[in-house]
Parts: sequence; C-alpha cells; structure tokens
Amino acid sequence: QVQLVESGGGLVQPGGSLRLSCAASGFTFSLYTMSWYRQAPGKERELGARITSRTRSTDYADSVKGRFTISRDNAKNTVYLQMNSLKLEDTAVYYCNAWNSYSGINYWGKGTLVTVSS
Repeated sequence: QVQLVESGGGLVQPGGSLRLSCAASGFTFSLYTMSWYRQAPGKERELGARITSRTRSTDYADSVKGRFTISRDNAKNTVYLQMNSLKLEDTAVYYCNAWNSYSGINYWGKGTLVTVSS
C-alpha cells in the first residue's frame, strides 16, 4: 500500500522557520521525483519545490527560491522541505508528491497545514 505521510506543519511567526518531512512507503522511493506542492486558501495548488530521483537536481518556484530547500534521504525514504524566512503568503496546505517519469505514476500525500501569522 502506497503512503506519503507529511509532518512538521504548524503555526509560525513571520520570519520563522519550519521543516516539513514526508515519509514514503509502498513504492521504490529512489526511482521517483519528489515534490512539495502547496495550496493556499482560495487558490490553486502550485509547485513549491522538486528534487529528481537520480541526479537530485532541484527546482523551486520563484516565490520560495532562496528561502526553501528541498532534500531527500533515499535510505530513509523521506523528503524534506526546510522553510526559512517564512512570510504570511506562505500559509497553505503543503502536499508531498511522488512522480515516476517513465510510468507517469503520481502519488499524493494528504497534506500538512502551515500557518504563518503574527
């Protein structure tokens, strides 16, 4: 059974930091590109950061570039998102995504809420 379980969300003040984790199981984690998407209230889901499976190259949305860092530990089947200098507009539900470029298979987690508020 495939599972992506996000954790680490919560309430943080502007300028603060959080580290999200996504623990994967039920598929070959090392073969999947892993991403963090986010969906703010009343907005569409958008890509925040992505890390590929083999080369571990990364991509970031312009809105988070320089503040967020995505990383992965294939031995632990876990992907992380370190979020620094958080802004009010970073408030969203953050979703973990796994995608295999050969098969096109997509898996989603249920999300973790990040609220940035003073």
